[in-house]
Amino acid sequence: MTSSLRGRYRHILRFFAGVIARFLWWDVVLRRVGLRRRVLRTRPERYRREAARFRALAIRMGGVMIKIGQFLSSRLDVLPREITDELANLQDEVPAEDFSAIAALAQEELGAPITRLFAHVDPEPLAAASLGQVHRARLGPGHGTEFVDVVIKVQRPGIAAVVETDLAALARVARWLMRYRPIRTHSDVPALLREFSVTLHEEIDYQLEAENAATFLANFADHPEVRVPRVVRELSAMRVLTLEDVSAIKITDYDAITAAGIDRGDVARRLLATYLQQIFEDGFVHADPHPGNLFVTPVDGDGPPRWKLTFVDFGMVSRIPDSVRDSLRELLIAVGTRDAGRVVRAYQMLDMLLPGADLAAIERAEAQVFDRYWGLSMNELRNIDPQEVREFAHQYRDLLLDMPFQVPQNLLYVVRTVAILSGMCTGLDPDFNLWSQLGPFARKLVADETSSGLDRWLDQLGDTLMAAVALPGQATRVLTQIESRGLAVRDEQATRSLRTLRRSVDRLSTTVAGAALLVAGAVLVAAADDGVGIALMAVAGAVFLWAAASGARR
Repeated sequence: MTSSLRGRYRHILRFFAGVIARFLWWDVVLRRVGLRRRVLRTRPERYRREAARFRALAIRMGGVMIKIGQFLSSRLDVLPREITDELANLQDEVPAEDFSAIAALAQEELGAPITRLFAHVDPEPLAAASLGQVHRARLGPGHGTEFVDVVIKVQRPGIAAVVETDLAALARVARWLMRYRPIRTHSDVPALLREFSVTLHEEIDYQLEAENAATFLANFADHPEVRVPRVVRELSAMRVLTLEDVSAIKITDYDAITAAGIDRGDVARRLLATYLQQIFEDGFVHADPHPGNLFVTPVDGDGPPRWKLTFVDFGMVSRIPDSVRDSLRELLIAVGTRDAGRVVRAYQMLDMLLPGADLAAIERAEAQVFDRYWGLSMNELRNIDPQEVREFAHQYRDLLLDMPFQVPQNLLYVVRTVAILSGMCTGLDPDFNLWSQLGPFARKLVADETSSGLDRWLDQLGDTLMAAVALPGQATRVLTQIESRGLAVRDEQATRSLRTLRRSVDRLSTTVAGAALLVAGAVLVAAADDGVGIALMAVAGAVFLWAAASGARR
């Protein structure tokens, strides 16, 4: 480690040591010596000041510090709002690297001077971020692409060493934090840092980013209203990435969007629709939707103004495992259908509830939220009477104090993405109504599950048949065990009741088996397998007749 990197390492440790020391002095020492009220009264402003100090440090040092600040801004589940709000607008913008150093690194990666590989390269950066910077360029002849305008994304020289230094310092800070019991019981800080580290290492691998862009392009191949830049493979490497230049109107340039004749409400709705597909259908999410990565691209043509929603920068993506995606779909269906009990079950499936959480209280709170707030626009939600919010908080104060929620590691970036997305949609359209799209999308998911569930139906049907066949024997064994273990019933009336129970179980299992055969036959007939389906339905009829005759004999 060079002397500059050692100095950077020590500087990060000193900063966080100061933060921890001030926290312990106020929230542990002073609180225990009778100054609890003062501690509580000053806490919001103290937390805001600490976040502002970190924000200044991040802007000054760049590197991982800006990325960790953006990461922390999404941790609404473990950090006070004063901190997350202060860090929410931390932009990844730092002074540009000298162009000669950028050109030298690009030559090292691509094997030739960029003046020879490109017809033109603009020495003024289009964007300069903590890990790399972007320059506009033009391709020369012979590349076989449909486009000539490109952008070259080049890593900052030496950034890999800076990343390792910053992560090493943060790992030590994480170990310090885990010594404090309240933090240790609510968060696994080293695990969060490991998750962050994996994502960060992926972000500085531009070959992986090229694959991400190709995946995203394939996912939206059937959506002409979405635009994704194409990669120039022969001019890309581990630390250099050449992409089609798709720059257009920034999604936060509201005046330019309106001037182009584009409805901002339509932009918000399309933005949400693309993310619903990414999260709930593709399981592959563009996880860095800040204004510099999303554009509105007008398209020339007759008639009403046409446009595309354009995505760039695929260094940060979130891959959602099938099991988690199924749970998220369950949550969306629950919200879309306003089913509070199903919401709680979805929380459990996602492992979002801490042990000992009061499930009944959570369900009651969810039901009341649906009753009062479901269907309101963002603007209406913002204008809710504060007294109403206070009354809700008072009613569920025990639940809010316990805060029995946690965000699983594999959902961290999805949560951050959704939080940013919500702000973008509201900025585009203050009256944006989230429910108008969530409800139909949830119903679509239910319809998809129903239409594609034939195999699952047949599997479940087989399980039901097996259970029905086993039920009489199981019931007989249970009743026999009850009598053989000293619980023999001497009362004649009770004995008759047991016999009646056996007969009822027999008839019930026979009826279940008949119903299962009938449903299986109907499903197969609907699937055009008439022969087997009609045969099963005939067998079901025979089973019902036998059950009726058996019941009459008894």
